[in-house]
Amino acid sequence: MPESKPVGVVGLGRMGGPVAQRLARTKAPLMAWDTLGECCKPFEGKRNVEIAPPGEMARKCAVIFFIVPSSAEISDCLKGKDGVLRNARKGLVVYDLTTSDPTETKKLARRAEKMGVAYLDAGMSGGPGGILKGKLTLMIGGDAKVLRRTKKYFSPFVEKHFHLGEVGSGHAMKLLNNMVLHTIFLATCEGARLAERMGIRVKDMIDVFNVSTAFSYASRHRFPNNILNGTWNAQARIYNPHKDVGLAVAIGEKLGADVNFAGLTFEFLEKAARRGMLEEDYSYLYRDFDEIKKVPFRRRKSNRRK
Repeated sequence: MPESKPVGVVGLGRMGGPVAQRLARTKAPLMAWDTLGECCKPFEGKRNVEIAPPGEMARKCAVIFFIVPSSAEISDCLKGKDGVLRNARKGLVVYDLTTSDPTETKKLARRAEKMGVAYLDAGMSGGPGGILKGKLTLMIGGDAKVLRRTKKYFSPFVEKHFHLGEVGSGHAMKLLNNMVLHTIFLATCEGARLAERMGIRVKDMIDVFNVSTAFSYASRHRFPNNILNGTWNAQARIYNPHKDVGLAVAIGEKLGADVNFAGLTFEFLEKAARRGMLEEDYSYLYRDFDEIKKVPFRRRKSNRRK
């Protein structure tokens, strides 16, 4: 890790907090910020860590990592006299680690590039645990030369990264990843409910899956660690898959792609939303599986081209 210029982290929540923790362990100076003071507290008084807003980061940092809920929060940080773009030092690079609509990501990148700030999008996979172990995977879009020059800054928390093309391709890949991930999870839930009706223990089904061809992240992690042990703690809101799968389905339909399986997944997640479950833990999708299925749902008209 370079020691001359600080690294900035904006957003110190479920994912950003662990990223900042990993970076704080290096010898490089770190600047951190969150709109919630309680998220900043763990970093106050730490050696080599300064709590500072994004505009101040822009004047000093080599790289700023945005780990916030969506493009809207980044947009707010970029604009204005105290924002990142008006205060950016020469050579500043922004990494957008949100899960967002690639179209919005490209708009932000164009705004940044007009002001001389390089902008790369980097979808994350691995969760807080992966970050703390330094084993996160990044799916990156943007200038390959800028990536090569700055990848050393994310090395403390990333094990693997993939450059996928122009700006927006990293977020596009993350949406694809999440679309498939959540569809597989709901298929596993459906199988588990059927196993129960057939008199088979769900644990036995999961044990068999994990040494057979039906294994997945759902069988290897979600069910053993968040459901079958009774914790019901996936450390993620239902809001997240609802947003991500909804975005993926909308993009697929706009492009005339066949997204029927993902569409069924989104329909189920929309039913959960109608039950008021968006802020509930992700694992409750299995706990309340049968009740969610009963929620009335009118299929929206497809935008798919004929």
